[in-house]
Amino acid sequence: MPSITPFLRTTPLFTISLFLRLALLFYGLYQDAHSALKYTDIDYLVFTDASRFVAQGSSPYARDTYRYTPLLAWLLLPTVKFSAFGKLVFAAADLLAGWLILRVLRRRGMDEATAGGFSALWLWNPMVATISTRGSSEGLLGVLTMGLLWAVERRKLSLAAIILGLSVHFKIYPFIYAPAIVWWMDDARLGKETKAAARPSSYKEVVSNFFTPDRLKFGLLSLITFMILNLIMFSIYETPFLVHTYFHHVTRIDHRHNFSPYNVLLYLTSATPADAAPSFRIESFAFLPQLLLSCVLIPLSIAKRDLATAMMAQTFAFVTFNKVCTSQYFLWYMIFLPLYLPNSSFLRNPKLGISALLLWVVSQAAWLQQGYQLEFLGISTFFPGLWLASVGFFLVNCWILGVIISDGAAQSTRSTIKFHVE
Repeated sequence: MPSITPFLRTTPLFTISLFLRLALLFYGLYQDAHSALKYTDIDYLVFTDASRFVAQGSSPYARDTYRYTPLLAWLLLPTVKFSAFGKLVFAAADLLAGWLILRVLRRRGMDEATAGGFSALWLWNPMVATISTRGSSEGLLGVLTMGLLWAVERRKLSLAAIILGLSVHFKIYPFIYAPAIVWWMDDARLGKETKAAARPSSYKEVVSNFFTPDRLKFGLLSLITFMILNLIMFSIYETPFLVHTYFHHVTRIDHRHNFSPYNVLLYLTSATPADAAPSFRIESFAFLPQLLLSCVLIPLSIAKRDLATAMMAQTFAFVTFNKVCTSQYFLWYMIFLPLYLPNSSFLRNPKLGISALLLWVVSQAAWLQQGYQLEFLGISTFFPGLWLASVGFFLVNCWILGVIISDGAAQSTRSTIKFHVE
């Protein structure tokens, strides 16, 4: 049987990845021109319309449903002349994210072919390639989050802080990585000499030991980066920038294409007249359990043992417990799969891995079947069909999250320190 190992070398790995995305781009152009069902994501039309408004000297928020930083509209200004430019940018971002994954894996001591094989989980993933070539900007987040991890592991803390500030400005959710990184940042992992210290005798000493110069520098620089970007955007676009980029996401009630168990509740809320809406709205508090998990419990449990797995678990928990969960959000944690899987229970126990994959796919397919009946056939499947499918998918994801957390907690802190000080 011929081996695929030669294709996992760096050059063929990225050549295949490039041609996969080019093929999908050309296929998308054909489908858009010949089919009523368009390949291009509706969000891409929002992006390009916003860029057109900017090119005309107006605000990107003149385009209804544009809920992003103006940086994205600025980046896509060439789409005014060349409509596919943004898709090329997002596809290139996929490739750059894959290169960063490969660099992180190689630094952990993997040979070229093995690292290429795990990197292919992202680079050759048809879901990843399809989402970016349809015009979703999630590939840009992949570059930023993987660039953040790469910079931290290389102990380029100033660069990491700037990337974190930019990432949070761009999409908000990467702020969850700050607690994990700060908790991870002790002298041993930063390659500094350490000496045995006496057990802290007071809370004041504990706090003093925690707030090291490196941690303070990282936190302040990331905050300054975030604030400078926001002040620039606010000075140009004023209140609409804050409302559409940030405030909207706290109370958003999107129920379409939403895998979350909150789906039906959000639908009912959206159908309730504003003057009849209750003062207590669950969607405004839905973030509490996800933040407790992703910003407190998971970082404290895993970050010092395996930062990449901690970030994977944080993202998985954030997406699973989010009140809005769409297929694009899956890319947020898929970017970490090549780093998590090599030492995971899913690979050590193939039956467990296959079972998890099948349950994830089947539970998602069950939801899509209900969603198809609702969206295309006009059959009201909100309850019990769609809701039960959402709960089933949620429970499967909770089980998978439990396995990821267990794997991270089982890692040896000594072995992970080795990767970061070499």
